[in-house]
Amino acid sequence: MNILILGSGGREHAFTLKLSESTKINQLFVAPGNAGTAKIATNININPTDFKSVKEVVLEQKIDMVVVGPEAPLVAGVHDFFLADQQLKNIPVIGPKKDGALLEGSKDFSKQFMCKHGIPTAKYQSFTNNNLEDGFAFLETLSAPYVLKADGLAAGKGVLILNSLDEAKAELKEMVSNKKFGEASTTVVIEEFLKGIELSVFVLTDGKNYKILPSAKDYKRIGEGDTGLNTGGMGAISPVPFADKSFLNKVEELVVKPTITGLQKDGIDYRGFIFIGLMNDNGNPSVVEYNVRMGDPETEVVLPRIESDLYDLFDGVANQNLNEKSFSVTNKTATTVMLVSGGYPEAYKKAKEITGIEKVQESTVFHAGTTLKDNQVVTNGGRVMAITSFGNTIKEALEISYTSIDKIHFDKMNFRKDIGFDLV
Repeated sequence: MNILILGSGGREHAFTLKLSESTKINQLFVAPGNAGTAKIATNININPTDFKSVKEVVLEQKIDMVVVGPEAPLVAGVHDFFLADQQLKNIPVIGPKKDGALLEGSKDFSKQFMCKHGIPTAKYQSFTNNNLEDGFAFLETLSAPYVLKADGLAAGKGVLILNSLDEAKAELKEMVSNKKFGEASTTVVIEEFLKGIELSVFVLTDGKNYKILPSAKDYKRIGEGDTGLNTGGMGAISPVPFADKSFLNKVEELVVKPTITGLQKDGIDYRGFIFIGLMNDNGNPSVVEYNVRMGDPETEVVLPRIESDLYDLFDGVANQNLNEKSFSVTNKTATTVMLVSGGYPEAYKKAKEITGIEKVQESTVFHAGTTLKDNQVVTNGGRVMAITSFGNTIKEALEISYTSIDKIHFDKMNFRKDIGFDLV
């Protein structure tokens, strides 16, 4: 069994490492991968959205299954591409087709889907340049803070939360009239601000059956105490202490089941991950957003807690018998802390030599923005690596992660020293 994983980040390294534990897999390939995946798999330097090159790799390497990490190839229709190709159509793709990927590819579509199927979410309306004045009027019916979301994919940067009505109006105009986020903000979703504490719940589904994976909470802001600019994520914790059995039962009944049945009713054959961003408001869940893949860095705490064979679960997705697959999760807590390049999430330099990784014994180092240069691991992105540790408590796991971080060094290395501060 040969598997191809598409992507290059910490999430893909976590997939590769977890799949490498399976006795049913012969070879693992990652495209394009990073310095971490290079140690346990074969990296192939192609763009995951270059489907012609993906096809060539699949045929050359006799690939039996493709696992899609990031959202871009899914929204672009990689699964549909396989199904439409005579040579590829029988190779399972773990990730939804284009119609299912709209849950992430279009904020407007996902809000319509939630309202249609009675899934709790914030009140909203969508606007374009053609009805800008109506957008201003809708903003006036809301109270601060104001939430503006670019409809399309904007590399995680398309959401604005603003405290001033005048600023919200100005930003709305910038988004729809001046294309602040390019084509992604041709349509903008304005929604009421949800109060509460955020978390993520992950679901793996074969289109009929599903498994609810461990919950996680990530930390998006660059600065301590959740201050400063938004990032792709500075760390994560799993499980989330306030997501107790009672709350997760509500999530399953009010969100997960209606989502799966809603997809079936709408004729969407969805096979892959659903990332459900939630707000917990006094024990009541509301959906903030859907993503159609695993989150990063949440994957680096969710996958390590899964004790089952990940390939076996993917096989269940491919053959629509996921309900027959055994699934177990450790009770231990996993924490991850992201090491980032100096200057991130704004301008930063690459190709900084990384030392000390081999000294880390008690944690797992998941590579994200790394590459090999003259056989030396160097930085190759803003988020460089995630340091994941287990403990009986959040505090214990974090202490191990921070002790491991002390052994790693690269020029201008930055990280948050307060991950989990609101949970401990």
